Amino acid sequence: MKKTFLYLLLISVSAFQAQEKESGDRSLVISDGSIFKSKDLFPKFSWETTPLYFMFGDKERVLHPEEVEFIAKRTAFLCIEKSHGYGTLGAAELGAKHEVAAFKDKKPDMKILFYFNAALAWPYTSYSKDFTKENIDASENLRNFLLKNPKTGKLAEKHTAFLFDVLNPEFRDWWVETVAKGVRESGSDGAFIDQMHGNVNLRKDKKNDIEIAMGEMMAGLKKALGDDKILLANNACDDNAKFVYPVSDAIMFENYSAVHYNKEKLLSDWDNMLRNAKAGKISVFRLGVEGHNRRFLRSMTQEEKYKVMPKISQEKLEYALACFLIGAQPYSYFMYSWGWGLADGALVDYPGLQKPLGKPKGAYKRIKPEGWEFTREFEHASVWVDTESRQAKITWI
Repeated sequence: MKKTFLYLLLISVSAFQAQEKESGDRSLVISDGSIFKSKDLFPKFSWETTPLYFMFGDKERVLHPEEVEFIAKRTAFLCIEKSHGYGTLGAAELGAKHEVAAFKDKKPDMKILFYFNAALAWPYTSYSKDFTKENIDASENLRNFLLKNPKTGKLAEKHTAFLFDVLNPEFRDWWVETVAKGVRESGSDGAFIDQMHGNVNLRKDKKNDIEIAMGEMMAGLKKALGDDKILLANNACDDNAKFVYPVSDAIMFENYSAVHYNKEKLLSDWDNMLRNAKAGKISVFRLGVEGHNRRFLRSMTQEEKYKVMPKISQEKLEYALACFLIGAQPYSYFMYSWGWGLADGALVDYPGLQKPLGKPKGAYKRIKPEGWEFTREFEHASVWVDTESRQAKITWI
């Protein structure tokens, strides 16, 4: 039995090495031995250190020059969040435009995405500013784009935002034109689209229709953006986004708290990162700081949060990073934060993320067929993780 296992392992390693030699670029070898087919619109990718993706916003202001420099040194791929710069410039697309110019000045090949939501009507852009309780009644057209709560008859809300009606074809047309305009006017390299569910909880009997409509809307956006722009869809590996997945260039796995990255979910994410790589899609693997949910964060003042969370996140980093590295593929990016605000991790210096990593030597290994211990070797790191006990060890070579 052991001889058979060793024989199969040697065959796997030999196939991986043969593909590396044939491709001439080991950084693009997928863990199954096939080759990632990159596109000119993608950011530059390297295994030199952990590949990082940033996503942040500050509703009150834009970045200071030293903050631009800090982030630009660590990544070539990021998204400007939904309300960034609103307080200073009056509209989120202007906040994005300001940061696009600032980052491109530092790093011209940086790829920067414009944020828009497919389900929640955030009022932070000039295009969506009337989706507020004060202004919505003045625009019958925009009001028709929104869902009503079936129990109350009033406009439905979530997180203080109204909810879009994706089954309205006029809304879908407006949405596609609006997002494409935001990308164009901000000078961004594409769009990050949040919320693939289409507010199905309010109309569960129309689940299939909503999923199809979401796919049509995202396909329309990709066409409007063009082949030179990136379309990143949040959680588009989920079953409810099966019509979104084919038209997306990149997928985020949004695991913002420990409950969202249990051992089964992590294994599924690793499988989907392989699926994405084989399909030539970017993966963004986002983990929140383990053990700290939104309720915990809301219980702290801002001053407490800024003082406590950077230290906690440093202590929790090794496990989160190991979870990423086990399943990482070419064009997989790691995001680590405890929220989406600028002060929620984007400006924390994590020395562990700057250590030399090197290319993977092969696929991950599962120690026992039914167990939850995994290992993987990189040129400069040996990774072990137990996703059941939530322990990890990265040995830097």
